[in-house]
Amino acid sequence: MSNDVPQFVTAEYSNKAAETVCKGCAQKISGPYYRVNGVPACASCAQRLKDQLPQDSHQAFVRGVLLGIGGAIVGFGIYVAFALSTGWMVGYISLLVGYLVGKAIAFGSGGVGGRRYQVVAVLLTYMAVSLAAVPIAISAHMKARSAQQHAQVNAATARGTTQPQTSGTSAAPAPKKSVAEIIGVLVLVGLASPFLEMVEPMHGIIGLIILLVGVQIAWKITAARKLDIAGPISEPAAATPG
Repeated sequence: MSNDVPQFVTAEYSNKAAETVCKGCAQKISGPYYRVNGVPACASCAQRLKDQLPQDSHQAFVRGVLLGIGGAIVGFGIYVAFALSTGWMVGYISLLVGYLVGKAIAFGSGGVGGRRYQVVAVLLTYMAVSLAAVPIAISAHMKARSAQQHAQVNAATARGTTQPQTSGTSAAPAPKKSVAEIIGVLVLVGLASPFLEMVEPMHGIIGLIILLVGVQIAWKITAARKLDIAGPISEPAAATPG
C-alpha cells in the first residue's frame, strides 16, 4: 500500500461528544460506516483500501517463487562464504537466510501472502541452510586430505625415499559412481545435516532451534495480509467524549 493509506490500528475521536472521526481522512463519520480491523472508517476510505489490496494470481506466485529462490541462493552463498572465510559455523546466519527468503518472496509477489507462499518460504529457507553444510564439509575434507598427503610426503622424505611404502597386494578399485549419483548423495546428506549434527547433542539442538527460528521468520513475512472490512453498518458509531 502507498504511504498515504492509513493503517487503521487505533481509533481517533474528536473533541466533541458523539462524534467519531475516520482514521483515514479525519472527517466526521455520519450515516452508514465501515469497520476496518475494528476501527471506524468512512465508505470512501474503506473502498480505497479494498482497491489497493494486492490480489493473488498465478503470475504473482511464480514471481514470488523465482525471487524466493534467488533469495535462498544469496543466503546460501553468504552462509558458505562466511564459514569458509572465518572457519566458524555460525547458526545465527539462518535468521538472515529466513529474512532474505521471506522478503524476496513478498517483493516478488507484490505483497501477496498466504499459505502456499509460506510453505515455499519454509522449504527454501531450510534447503539453503542445510545444503550449505555440503560445500563446507567438502572444503574441510579437502584440507584434511591435503594435510595428510603433506604429512606422508614429509615422513617418506625423512626415511630417505620419496615413494610411500605400499603392501605387496593391491586392493580392487572401488566402483566409480556417476556424477548424478554423487550429487544425489550430497543433496540427501545436506538436507539431513541439521539432524546429523545431533551426534553432538548440545551443538545439534542449538543449531536446530536457530534454524527453526529462521524458518519462522520466513513464515511470518510471507503470511497473508489480513484486512477485515465490515460494513456498511447503519447503527451509530460508538464515540468517546473528549
